[in-house]
Amino acid sequence: MGFMDNLKQLGDLKKMRDQAMEIQKKLGGIKITVEHKGVTVVMTADQKVVSISGDGDFGKITEAVNEALKQSQKVAADEMKPMMGGMGIPGM
Repeated sequence: MGFMDNLKQLGDLKKMRDQAMEIQKKLGGIKITVEHKGVTVVMTADQKVVSISGDGDFGKITEAVNEALKQSQKVAADEMKPMMGGMGIPGM
């Protein structure tokens, strides 16, 4: 591999890094609201809990948070699909 190939790879890596940062910023602005057994969890798509409210014991709260996490992971995966293109990464 020559010097020019190395430079191209660095440029490609920078482009991917910039795309990933843009997606991360976008995910922070997407809010997911889950209502589960009397507990409401609001979480961003980058998996930061915004709020937890409602009547519920620890088990119900845990279930609601886990459901919000699952939904945020799906949103994040959907947002990343265009960046991954045809890379064929399992699970994406």
